[in-house]
Amino acid sequence: MITLAELNAALPHVLAAPKTDAPILGLCLRPGVGLRAFPDQIRMTKAEGIPGERWTTTPWMRLEDGSPDPRIQVSILPSRVMDLVWQDRSQPHPGDPIVADFETSEANLPVGTRIQAGTAVLRVSDVWNDACVKWKVRYGKDAYDWVRSNPNLRLRGILCSVERDGEVGLKDRLQVLR
Repeated sequence: MITLAELNAALPHVLAAPKTDAPILGLCLRPGVGLRAFPDQIRMTKAEGIPGERWTTTPWMRLEDGSPDPRIQVSILPSRVMDLVWQDRSQPHPGDPIVADFETSEANLPVGTRIQAGTAVLRVSDVWNDACVKWKVRYGKDAYDWVRSNPNLRLRGILCSVERDGEVGLKDRLQVLR
């Protein structure tokens, strides 16, 4: 597993990722706990997040009425972070629906920023993706601590709501809408 020193040394590389016009390098669906599918295209809707994803049935955050919290419909993981921490490919893929060569810091993507993803539009959430215990188990304590020690850099990526229904594919790029 990667060490904290190696992660800190790689930080300039991570932060040098594109701030917009970011290539999408991977798409992932999580139809159930621990399950992964890797399509070339995914549909996103305001009502369902990503149809077929477990967000509609087993979200980790809910609203007061018990419904899934739309602020966590879609997560975007910077590919440079994923490549650093996911060294043992026998471990499960992190599971983020979008993996892109994208700089996800708060300075680049303040809460409320809109992002064009294919024909869909996403909105950056105020919920911080601080890495869960599964991240720690899979990628190590150093990777977990590194993500959590830099909240404004959002190294674990961003969480978004779907603002406009659409489809995103591997040939698309993420465009920040200013």
